[in-house]
Amino acid sequence: MKLFCLFCMAISLPLAHISVWAQEGGADPVETKSEDPVDERRSVRRLGDVIGEGTEEFSMGIPQLEMPASAVARQPEVTLPDQVMDDRLQNILARRAFVPDNPEIEQELVDLLDDVEVQALQALEDDDIELAARLAGVITTFDEQRPVVARINEVRDRRAEIQRLLGQAEQALGAGNLVQPADASAWVLFEQVLAIDAENQRAQDGLESVSVGLFARVDELLEQSSFEAAAELLDVLGQRGLDETEIAARRDLIASGQEDQQRALINAVRVAIDDGQFEQAEENINELIGLGAQSEQIANLRSSLDDAIEYGGFEPGQLFQDGLGNGELYGPVMVVVPSGSFMMGAPDDEDDRMDREGPRFRVNFERGFGLARTEVTVAQFRAFVDATGYQTDAERNGSSRIYVTASGRVGDQEGIDWRQNYLGQPAEDSLPVLHVSWNDASAYAQWLAQQTGRPYRLPSEAEFEYALRAGTQSRYWWGDDRPDDPTENVTGDGDRFTDQRTWTGGFRRYSDGFWGPAPVGSLQANSFGLYDMGGNVMEWVRDCWHDSYVRAPVDGSHWVNPGCDRRVIRGASWTSSPAMSRSAYRLASSDDTADARVGFRVARDL
Repeated sequence: MKLFCLFCMAISLPLAHISVWAQEGGADPVETKSEDPVDERRSVRRLGDVIGEGTEEFSMGIPQLEMPASAVARQPEVTLPDQVMDDRLQNILARRAFVPDNPEIEQELVDLLDDVEVQALQALEDDDIELAARLAGVITTFDEQRPVVARINEVRDRRAEIQRLLGQAEQALGAGNLVQPADASAWVLFEQVLAIDAENQRAQDGLESVSVGLFARVDELLEQSSFEAAAELLDVLGQRGLDETEIAARRDLIASGQEDQQRALINAVRVAIDDGQFEQAEENINELIGLGAQSEQIANLRSSLDDAIEYGGFEPGQLFQDGLGNGELYGPVMVVVPSGSFMMGAPDDEDDRMDREGPRFRVNFERGFGLARTEVTVAQFRAFVDATGYQTDAERNGSSRIYVTASGRVGDQEGIDWRQNYLGQPAEDSLPVLHVSWNDASAYAQWLAQQTGRPYRLPSEAEFEYALRAGTQSRYWWGDDRPDDPTENVTGDGDRFTDQRTWTGGFRRYSDGFWGPAPVGSLQANSFGLYDMGGNVMEWVRDCWHDSYVRAPVDGSHWVNPGCDRRVIRGASWTSSPAMSRSAYRLASSDDTADARVGFRVARDL
């Protein structure tokens, strides 16, 4: 019993201050104080010596006792990476083993965990997740409710999620899955990383790589002329906020490429029609529709294809006439003008040449076109007015210019419109319609197009001169001097007015038999089968006025500028002098001008 009580006394003392007796006889106890954790561990061992075999210096000479396992509390086997802090931990754990629930020891453990928490937070700040997680594991062993544990676990899990997403994103990038599939593309995965960590450099670099790859893919599609796919991809890039300047530049390339492709397809349609390959022409038209070609272009091409199928293909010089839709009236008789080329304008050495007639240049017509065989007549224009109620500029302005018999000159006269002739008297149906402006002529052509479903229009200036010359390059279409016989209705010294008035300065020794406009087709046709191209009345064409041919179209198309109000007049009239009857002669007037010397004819695409 005495031995047992001695053991109880020994273990009830703090391990840092274990007292033993040096000898028997009840001498005063000698206090042994530990100076460091190592000494404290030695103190524990000395306790074992006290209850050992009695052979050591401080032995009580008592027999060894077996200690029951339950007498020592099992402690977690944990370590800290910091040696000093780990020594503290192991010391505390050793003492806890023998003295469980000791307030002082437990407080030491709490203080140590506070220090470990500080170290863990510093590791988080230093972005050393591995160290922070290790320290959190030690803290969890003793106090898993500490907020720092949840915080570290959250950061660790977030880091793991970021690494997982980055791995998948970079794998998708390497496989070329930039924006597809929608839920697992490189773009989406990198954005998910940035949603977790907005400053993640790998994700930012990855998105930049995706952006570069997407623009490169757009460029590949452009090279392959896959404009629709390129446009769709640019829409995706725009939705994702990529460089607007780069997107706009590529949209311009798409627009330019589509225009080039459309032009090529339009030419392909025409070639196919000319070659009788109507199925190929239809396929090309469908491709144009897919490219977003203008509806007017599509309608014109389909009309040409329909014509080719209906007529079996036009032939140069062929005459045709389109119905106006009511089964009774027909449009003007048209002549197929052949394709070809010519030198437009006057040569530098041509007599009476004007600067506005040059510089001379070559125009190429890859396709033929239709041109009215004669000028539009009064009867034909009446059908238009009766059908539409159209009011001409002369009617709205209240006047036009007529030949004044008293003076022998052309001057303004009130109350004159298309219903009158050059003298202001009622006009015969077979005469060319007079007192019509460019606006009026254009309105008539548009009405024809609507009624027939065919592409009627005013001819371009190049088309008019090409058809007027009809393969010649001489001063006039008939040669370089006066006509030998009645050829065109121009001024001749043999012409007489009713009061015996004659022309001064007209063609010498020439008379065509008319003073004033003649019924259309009264004289000779040129080699293209066209009448009155170089006489009778001057004619409106589609082009805006330009002072020269610098930068004029070389393909025969019309030359217009937005908002222009001066138009070109070509050909000669019944009042034209030899200089004004030349094939190269041209002049301009405002688009609402009406005059007894000006009429028009229409053209039509084939």
